[in-house]
Amino acid sequence: MTPDLTAARAQIAAGRTSAERELDASLASAQADANRHAFIRRFDQMARVAASAIDRQTAAGAPLPLLAGLAISVKDLFDVQGWVTTAGSKVLVDESPAAQDSAAVARLRQAGAALIGHTNMTEFAFSGIGINPHHGTPSNPATAALDATPRIPGGSTSGGGVSVATGAAWAALGSDTGGSIRIPAALQGLVGFKNTASLTPADGTIPLSTTLDTVCAITRSVRDAVVLHEVLAQRRVRLPGRPLQALRLAVPATSMLDGLDATVATAFERALTTLRSAGACIEDIELPEIAELSRIQATGGFSAAESWSWHRRRLAARQADYDPRVAARIRRGEGMSAADYIELLQARRDWIAGMDRTLRRFDALLSPTVPVVAPPLAELQSNDEAFFAANALMLRNPSVVNMVDGCALSMPCQHPGEMPVGLMVWSGSLADDTVLAVSLAIESALAGTRT
Repeated sequence: MTPDLTAARAQIAAGRTSAERELDASLASAQADANRHAFIRRFDQMARVAASAIDRQTAAGAPLPLLAGLAISVKDLFDVQGWVTTAGSKVLVDESPAAQDSAAVARLRQAGAALIGHTNMTEFAFSGIGINPHHGTPSNPATAALDATPRIPGGSTSGGGVSVATGAAWAALGSDTGGSIRIPAALQGLVGFKNTASLTPADGTIPLSTTLDTVCAITRSVRDAVVLHEVLAQRRVRLPGRPLQALRLAVPATSMLDGLDATVATAFERALTTLRSAGACIEDIELPEIAELSRIQATGGFSAAESWSWHRRRLAARQADYDPRVAARIRRGEGMSAADYIELLQARRDWIAGMDRTLRRFDALLSPTVPVVAPPLAELQSNDEAFFAANALMLRNPSVVNMVDGCALSMPCQHPGEMPVGLMVWSGSLADDTVLAVSLAIESALAGTRT
């Protein structure tokens, strides 16, 4: 298994390493070229103080906290006391430093995290690509060893994904409104868990869509996803440990399997074959409700309406400072009426009720997280048409889970030497513990085929 936070914590607990020593390695990685453009601002000194405090406390006999003084990165949406939160934009650079930590950052600190910096992101979290014209775009480190072509990191938690993939952080705090945790996780060979939105507080976070935004994390393993969720949600995950043979899983065909590239199609089908061979019951189903989403969101959807509410005065004063692609998407909300928004709320409630009738029949559903491997960066930086087409493709599958108010985990399912491919395990609202338990079983079953 790839070294993960759980293993690093065990090494610290056993006295084989220290929080300070592990932090030194993380900060060296953060400084390396692979993390170019991954961070907007670094908190090195603050992180060193945190790690040193953990080592002193444990030396004095205090229990080792859950995050053990290990490096955690923070998406530039979350307030960190004493630092300005800018959401990857030039628009907010003159704002005052945060007077207090956001709720999620406070919970990370309480669990012993060494916060190493605000990570780069799509401006205001409004795309699944990860391009940022203000701070540069971090190149995908997971594809660099396989292909000399710089490829997108995925967004909007682009720098957070890169920080974990390169070893600068053991986990990355981020947000997921339509896939912003799961897309970079899928494209970079990582794990991204989007919990039910209501389980984690968004206080002290710059919003994109207050209806869909979810506070969550990117990790290196499913067991680390459990740890980070327990910290961020301040709840204990119940894992019954049911074997694969006892699980009932489904693969929905409607739209989610459309247009898969050869690498994704091969890795996904191979993963299903492995799971079936291990005894999992996997049913192929139609899920026609998914096809209704384009009609339901025809007027712009929650992200457009709710971002317009937050940004309209800022756009009026400083539109020239916005990424034009982000501004264009926000302005879709300008034409939505109050009646449109109320109808959208009702349509979503009705749609969720229809989806739940199917979701309740299964422990979890399985889909490719995104239908293609990470596209080359250059064309998407220069070509608006290519950018918006790729963005729609990235968001297509994961955004279904946000609309159903559900939970989902993306885990890597490619073999060594192949481009990263994400397998998404998902279900409806408050099925988080089941999705995590199913994901642990699937991760274990796939591990033997990925050596």
